[in-house]
Amino acid sequence: MSSTAPSDPGPPDPLLNAPGSTDGPSASLAGLRAEIDRLDDAIHDLLMARADVVAQVATQGGKGRVALRPGREAGILRRLLRRNRGNLPRRGVVRVWRELLAATTWIQGPYAITACDADAGAGYAQCAREHFGALTPLRVYRSPAQAIAEVGAGTATAAVLPLPAEAEAQPWWPSLLHRADPRIHVVARLPFWGPRTEGAPRVQAFVVAAVPPDPSGEDRSLITLELPPGQSRARLSAALSAAGFSLGGTLLLRDPRMPVAQALVDVDGFVTDDDPRLAALADVLRPPVVLGAYALPMEGDTA
Repeated sequence: MSSTAPSDPGPPDPLLNAPGSTDGPSASLAGLRAEIDRLDDAIHDLLMARADVVAQVATQGGKGRVALRPGREAGILRRLLRRNRGNLPRRGVVRVWRELLAATTWIQGPYAITACDADAGAGYAQCAREHFGALTPLRVYRSPAQAIAEVGAGTATAAVLPLPAEAEAQPWWPSLLHRADPRIHVVARLPFWGPRTEGAPRVQAFVVAAVPPDPSGEDRSLITLELPPGQSRARLSAALSAAGFSLGGTLLLRDPRMPVAQALVDVDGFVTDDDPRLAALADVLRPPVVLGAYALPMEGDTA
């Protein structure tokens, strides 16, 4: 009876051959690592299958279409967070899927993002990175007008801009009212996930893009109105309520050199241009314009 020489086992594994650990926990550790490798392969297989489906979506979307669906992305994250259980951190789910969504958007066509960081290190560029992916091309400008101009020219897919404030000398949002082709909308609000952890950007931002917003199921909308210059905030609120809107914040832009005042109001729900409540608004000088809509950001724990 012949014998076969054993093959060279290679260098010893320090974990499997540590003193007193030839059985039990060390063997279990090796098995657990093998199971992780198996799961990684399975996850990778599913990601590749998902990418194939996204590629099919791209062929049906039409050439030149901007592959940006912030409402659908928000709906995906809400659904996953509702079903999340066990030891997987909820903030980890958001982080993984934000990178996945960024990667698969590339399948539908190259894209780039702009951000307005008027003060170096203010956090808007970091906020854009958090939402649109670490490797997505990002150009940073000092003014909102520069960032919006790239969206209008088609050289950027979206722009991340500071949340409007009433004390601004030159607010960016009125400029969106004068862009007929392409029409630029507010399509998202950042950050989508809270609370902020240590080191995360603390800024609040809107995302604008040359696509209409898409509903997520839990949304708010932005409406702009032209008003008589002396109209009070209380009267505006009453008119919105009478038309059937549930009002959030209101910004009033009054310039003594102008014969009208402009208002930016935040209302509950997903409002479109043909919403009959817009026609019911009283005391407005022109038909209201829907500036856009955004998915309600999610508040959770830090886990």
